[in-house]
Amino acid sequence: MQLTETRIAAAAFASAGLFSVLVAFAANAVIENRSAAAITSRLLAEGITWAQAVPDGLQVHLVGTAPNEAARFSVINMAGGVIDAARVRDDLEVTPLMAIEAPRFSVEMLRNDDGISLIGLLPEAAENTTGQDALLADATALANGLSVSDMLETAAFPAPAGWDAALDYGLAALKMLPRSKISVAADLVAITAISGSDAEKRTWEAALAKAKPEGLAVTMDISAPRPVLTPFTLRFVRDAEGARFDACSADTERARSRILAAATAAGADAKSACTIGLGVPTPSWAEAAEAGINALTAIGKGSLTFSDADVTLLADPETPQATFDRVVGELQAALPPVFSLQATLPPKPSAELAGPAEFTATLAEDGQVQLRGRLTDEVLRDAVDSFARANFGAGKVYTATRFDPELPDGWPVRVLAGLQSLAVLHHGSLMVRSDTVEVKGVTGNQGARARITQVLSGQLGQGKSFKVDVTYDEALDPLAALPTPAECLADINTALAVQKITFAPGSAEIAASAGKTLDALAEVLIKCPDLRLEIGGHTDAQGSTEGNRALSQARAEAVLLGLQGRRAPVAGLTAVGYGEDKPLADNGTDEGREANRRIEFTPVDMPAAAAPDTPADDAVVAAADPTVSYAPTEKTRRAKRRPANAATSP
Repeated sequence: MQLTETRIAAAAFASAGLFSVLVAFAANAVIENRSAAAITSRLLAEGITWAQAVPDGLQVHLVGTAPNEAARFSVINMAGGVIDAARVRDDLEVTPLMAIEAPRFSVEMLRNDDGISLIGLLPEAAENTTGQDALLADATALANGLSVSDMLETAAFPAPAGWDAALDYGLAALKMLPRSKISVAADLVAITAISGSDAEKRTWEAALAKAKPEGLAVTMDISAPRPVLTPFTLRFVRDAEGARFDACSADTERARSRILAAATAAGADAKSACTIGLGVPTPSWAEAAEAGINALTAIGKGSLTFSDADVTLLADPETPQATFDRVVGELQAALPPVFSLQATLPPKPSAELAGPAEFTATLAEDGQVQLRGRLTDEVLRDAVDSFARANFGAGKVYTATRFDPELPDGWPVRVLAGLQSLAVLHHGSLMVRSDTVEVKGVTGNQGARARITQVLSGQLGQGKSFKVDVTYDEALDPLAALPTPAECLADINTALAVQKITFAPGSAEIAASAGKTLDALAEVLIKCPDLRLEIGGHTDAQGSTEGNRALSQARAEAVLLGLQGRRAPVAGLTAVGYGEDKPLADNGTDEGREANRRIEFTPVDMPAAAAPDTPADDAVVAAADPTVSYAPTEKTRRAKRRPANAATSP
């Protein structure tokens, strides 16, 4: 009995001990969980989600990856504020520090009549690297006594690839361009400048393109002010050689387009040049020019000359009198009141008029000039001889003329105007008669024909006959190295007009028939390496909007790759897919959908840049907006004549 009681007591004691252990274990688990929960709650309240609290007995482990050391210490302190800090174990990791990236180095160099400003960030000078001191020394030498503003800073990083070549090119451009802003980065040099004339602009563009380092992207925006055209001249001719402009002037882009459209309809080349300039006598210039060109077309052959507000219509001698009278009457009614018309129907040539009085001048390719024929007296001979020596060289003029006091009125003016015109040519000839002045020859100046027309129309007077037969030879033109951006874009549009770029249905695969078009486009781009264009892909409205946009993007990129494969420079090209967003025609017809499926090339405008800090004169303002006409705002019954010695511009 006693043994049984002893056993019972031992079992009770053991059970009590086990129960105590279980109670203690449960209490410890509750404490652990409550501690971890309290820490987690505090972290979440602070917006910290990258750290977790993991209980382990009476200890709490912090795990996770801290963004930095400061964040790690902050979490440890938070946990130590919730429970006893001795129970907190730090198992946090810290995100490794990343290497500090080099900044983008760039320099802006501004030059004007007040001096030079340098702004930007340069790498610290190293071997073969142009540093701040060297750049500042070059700018100081270029400023030639003017102020140099130094706002340059340096950073202790190596120069990126291409930096030295880009900076050297930018400095060369700065030395060439007296009013300019040059923005230099390792991968791009952007040039913005103002030139004094179109000829100077083309000279600069050719020189900068030639000096451009291989692989460097360069953008050029060089503007030229509108020339002052005196007299404001337009001359349109239709003869056996076809229709053409000897000179064409306009006051706005819109006026030029209107005049060229009328000339193209009359049979002239669609690429005829027409200068936008200052000095137009009336806002109705384009209206009058269009009416005159249409009148000459109705007559058939002859010449139409505008010299300011004086209009001369010279018909072919074979024109029927009835046709001449009708056309002249209609033209007189169509011309705005400010214009004065003189129309002439010359008599048919007669064999009895052989052997008229003549003066001739011949300019040889080596520069030698021979003057022969009739002059009125010794005074005129001396004047002609002096004028020729001044224009062609004292040792290159041979004079063999005779006197004839019976020469017609105006003979001296005709001779001197003809010699002034001959001086514009590389080589050629002049013939002066009582009824006409004829200038023939070859030139390397694209504006020579227009300049000669200005001289003759201005000095001979209204109603006087003259002929300009001038051939342009590109080999003699020092500015013909590069086509202008407008010429490049015109050649691209011409190639696309001959054969559009087509694709397989629903595909970005270029059709084989478009291969010649891509070849032609590549040839244009090779001649125009700095042209910035957007290749726009367009589709019809069949299919989903997003699908069409993706297809047009793929097609535009296919064209870009096709040009690159033909070794065309594509650094300035970007491919953009517009899908069905910009239709040209009705998507409800087969013809409309065909027109909407297309590839277009459009110029990419240069970002707006701050102009050099120079006074804004009239010429610079005129260059800023070619759509503005500077014609007199008030009409008069008759435009005032300019002085005979007024300055002229080609």
